[in-house]
Amino acid sequence: MAKQTSIITLSGNVGRLNFFKNRDGYQAREKGGVSRSRIMSDPRYARTRENIAEFTINAAAVKLLKDTIRPALIKISDPRLHQRMVRRMLEILRTDPVNIRGERQVSEGDWQLMQGLDMNVRANLASVLKPEITYNNSETEWQISIPPFQPSDFVWIPEGATHFRVFAVGASVDFLSLERNFLMDSSEEIPVAGLTTEISLSVDKATLVNPHKVFLLGIEFLQLVNGQHYALSNGAHNAASIILAENS
Repeated sequence: MAKQTSIITLSGNVGRLNFFKNRDGYQAREKGGVSRSRIMSDPRYARTRENIAEFTINAAAVKLLKDTIRPALIKISDPRLHQRMVRRMLEILRTDPVNIRGERQVSEGDWQLMQGLDMNVRANLASVLKPEITYNNSETEWQISIPPFQPSDFVWIPEGATHFRVFAVGASVDFLSLERNFLMDSSEEIPVAGLTTEISLSVDKATLVNPHKVFLLGIEFLQLVNGQHYALSNGAHNAASIILAENS
């Protein structure tokens, strides 16, 4: 793929060249390639058909999970989150020990590989929220406990923020039936100045009935203006990460 460097940028087709713009700038590539009908019928493209089938399965799984946790991502996710989720889900799909190539399923793979995925690479959770955090995971509840701390010492506070909010999320999905559940527990708005009180959050697993579960911890920054808390800027400094992934 070539990059357009002229001060005059093109879009569309010129002969066998296709000009377009993406996140990396103005690009150019040659048209052509094998026809779809040949790919879908020629035995020599059997591996390609397998990859297409698994990519389709994977894309549906990504969409289901992303739609499920969307309420927690509205003010957090970065522009590349979808691509990173696709890659992580493909890793999981490829660990499926049951089905043959072309039929492997995310639901049969190693779901624990989803752990550690940050929702915002511009502000990963470990670098934004740094106090001692205790996690307690039981059959009925996922709990988070953070003892009192000084935000200026343990939180990366963006300019303009007067308060922050810590939240815990639990979500479950069924990749076969497409059913899903979502729960979120949030702290009060906490001033960035002064010692915090203990933060305790919990997610009740009773309603997370679907087999594949994820639990996230996140932080959102706010600005207090005339007695009202507003989300800070575009959420570029907010962070969240999948702390635990389990299936039943």
